[in-house]
Amino acid sequence: MADSAGSPVAGDLEWLPSTVHVSHHPAILHKLALLRDQRTDPKKFRELVREISWLVGYEALADARLRQVPVVTPMEQTVGAELADRIGLVPILRAGLGMLDAMLELMPTAQVWHLGLFRDERTLRPVEYYNKLPDSATVDLCLILDPMLATGGSATAAIEVLKRWGAVRIKLVNLIAAPEGVRAVTEAHPDVEIHCAAVDRQLNERGYILPGLGDAGDRQFGTGQGD
Repeated sequence: MADSAGSPVAGDLEWLPSTVHVSHHPAILHKLALLRDQRTDPKKFRELVREISWLVGYEALADARLRQVPVVTPMEQTVGAELADRIGLVPILRAGLGMLDAMLELMPTAQVWHLGLFRDERTLRPVEYYNKLPDSATVDLCLILDPMLATGGSATAAIEVLKRWGAVRIKLVNLIAAPEGVRAVTEAHPDVEIHCAAVDRQLNERGYILPGLGDAGDRQFGTGQGD
């Protein structure tokens, strides 16, 4: 279903809880169509991932907390604002790496903590293989970066890891989500907000999002061409 603005899913999202935020910005929708196109080469795909991540991330940070600071302009002293929240960026390896630079442009002082999770192709369950988080949380707001929210297994596992670490405010930033993944995350963690560019129709039998864009990691890094 498409509305007059061109969003392919805008009329099908009434079921989404209030914690799920799907962008309808024209620039995002335009870039998302290019991202989906199978003819888009890895270089252009990486550029689009970065650009969409910047736009979706901008929206996800709209409620970051601020504190007042004095600022001296060439004319006089005034009051400005600076971030009060310590921001943590948590890209899920490997596909989430493509979103990281854009988010660091938005928040250059953010801390970056990587999590390595891969999906077992038989069980579709996440397997953790890399975690170098310190003993206790060092940030106030964590943004988990992963282009695709498919079954929700990896996202749910990452949220559980961060909560055990001591993170209190966690947001999930995706490019495309499947209804199955949205439901899995919101049922397991109703306190976690999801920000994305689209919620697609469904998963196929292999756990890929339809219509989706294929494997985001393979398309970014030019791998999987022989599959």
